[in-house]
Amino acid sequence: MQLAMIQDKIIPYEELDPVYLDRGTFFGDGVYEVVRSYNGKIFALEKHLQRFARSIKEVKIEGIEIEDVRSRIETAFDRASIDNAKIYFHVTRGSATRNHGPSAELTPNFFLTITKLGDNNEKKTNGIKVSTYPDLRWKRCDIKSLNLLPNVMARMDAEEKGCQEAILVDDNGDITEGSASAFFMILSSEKKLVTRQLTKEILPSITRGIIEDIAPKVGLTVVEHKMTPFQAKNADELIIAVSTQDVVGVVEFDGEMIGDGKIGQYTKKLMHEFEKFVGKHR
Repeated sequence: MQLAMIQDKIIPYEELDPVYLDRGTFFGDGVYEVVRSYNGKIFALEKHLQRFARSIKEVKIEGIEIEDVRSRIETAFDRASIDNAKIYFHVTRGSATRNHGPSAELTPNFFLTITKLGDNNEKKTNGIKVSTYPDLRWKRCDIKSLNLLPNVMARMDAEEKGCQEAILVDDNGDITEGSASAFFMILSSEKKLVTRQLTKEILPSITRGIIEDIAPKVGLTVVEHKMTPFQAKNADELIIAVSTQDVVGVVEFDGEMIGDGKIGQYTKKLMHEFEKFVGKHR
């Protein structure tokens, strides 16, 4: 008899809900996106959908139309009626008996949640603490894959140290990005905003791109090159960037204070410019 067990309940295999046979659960075989809204308007949806479409293409999931995804998002968002929302959605290759090689007849599974974004004023005002962690992820971090266990492990390590984010360091000793964020270093005297160049080792962050676009408006030149934890510790200012929080200042790195331990002037300027950008592009 073929069977399945869910918690302590045994059921015949043929009665198992297909949701339990999702390849996303078995293999992380899917891709996702996170979008947010400001004051009742979804922000940068087109850019997120473009990245989503690219991820789908890269992992060769077929049977998904981006316009259908857009319609589902907009319909669900209107129904939710949450002004400042976090919109998570993913697509997996489909559900089937566990086998590494997928069947060509699979129908992709779509899943979406809309939840209320919490207040992050304290982080924006006082900054956050971060700690480093080895970058254990796969070699295609440019794809927004469901395979996030290394990111989870990194964040758990950071929280155990009293930090709010983990900054990932590759085998060469260079910073790649945060466990769930882009990472920047600010050199005030040189008026430079430094971040890792876009390669397959990091995600092409939507928020990162916006920050690079607005940086000249606050007098910063964007420089894309590798940086080490030692250089980060000695920077004038550090920031992370993530869709659900936009610009957040870092005031402590691996236990060492950054600058005077407060949000820096350029970080504040970037926050202000980002707010202006949101207001114009919602």
